Amino acid sequence: MKPDQTLSPDVRLRARGALSNAAGRFEAYGVQYDAEVSAEEARLLRTQVTTERQRRMITYNRSPDLPFDRSINPYRGCEHGCIYCFARPSHAYLGLSPGLDFETRLIARPEAPARLEAELRARSYGVAPMAIGTNTDPYQPIEAEFGITRACLEVLQRFRHPVAVVTKGALIERDIDLLGDMAARGLARVGISVTTLDEVLARRLEPRAPTPARRLEMIRRLAGEGIPVRLMVSPVIPGLTDPEIEAILAAGRDAGAGAASWIMLRLPREVSPLFQEWLATHYPDRARKVMNRLREMHGGQEYSAEWHKRMRGEGVHARMIARRFDLAARRLGLDQAQAALRTDLFEVPLERGNQLSLF
Repeated sequence: MKPDQTLSPDVRLRARGALSNAAGRFEAYGVQYDAEVSAEEARLLRTQVTTERQRRMITYNRSPDLPFDRSINPYRGCEHGCIYCFARPSHAYLGLSPGLDFETRLIARPEAPARLEAELRARSYGVAPMAIGTNTDPYQPIEAEFGITRACLEVLQRFRHPVAVVTKGALIERDIDLLGDMAARGLARVGISVTTLDEVLARRLEPRAPTPARRLEMIRRLAGEGIPVRLMVSPVIPGLTDPEIEAILAAGRDAGAGAASWIMLRLPREVSPLFQEWLATHYPDRARKVMNRLREMHGGQEYSAEWHKRMRGEGVHARMIARRFDLAARRLGLDQAQAALRTDLFEVPLERGNQLSLF
């Protein structure tokens, strides 16, 4: 593999997933390090956060592969740095790299709660469960400073709006008060992603995310407060993490998860070269096996976006993984569908300052 030419060798990477920072697919020009003009003393690549004002907060989709039709994302980019993250290509729309930029140049949306409230108040709005965390993690580290996710949950709580949160961030425990109150009324549930139980592998795959043991503790705490928790074995990486499926399910069940789901590794656009670079660096002895398995599952391609197939793949190995998951989930009692979130409680609260609130 060619050495990375997008970063100065004087830049030190610590706890980062991507190993390079190639320009996005929409950029006319790339970046190449030139030792003669870029000689600088060693410096640590640090996280930068900017803010943006968005016109709309709720994003709608019509994908038959997804169990929701709307979502909100308080942040762009994610400091967890998961090398497999399918959202990495979205950074290219901002003129940034899906590589290291995705995990070091983050964008916060502080006006998100106000925009969300305005959209929920629209007369044309029809209630249905809202998903949070479908693109980037709503409880990544910068949430501790900005608090945008919590503010959005407060809006949804006031409107009695159903919500499903997906995360691997331990900061969700801060919001147990909100989620517990909503869950008691059938308005909230949480999905916690556990990719592997191997802490060394987890640190390489998801360098700034909580450890597997910490995520199991999150499940334990959330479930202990009456919040329905789904264990997400996601993504399953054939030839690397698939041997752990049964062990992950058992650990999740013991921690209190009431349901489980899984998704096969997806490598859309720039994610594929980034993941292959990571694989060749950390697991060169398994790289060929992993990529061959994925190509078998996508008709010879590294990834296929075809509906009904993109989340699970097809072929012998895809069916074998699905069968193993189904059998283990059934044995552990994790194959039950979660209760539907309630939509009948939705109510638009009076706006602050409205005189009718006096009566």
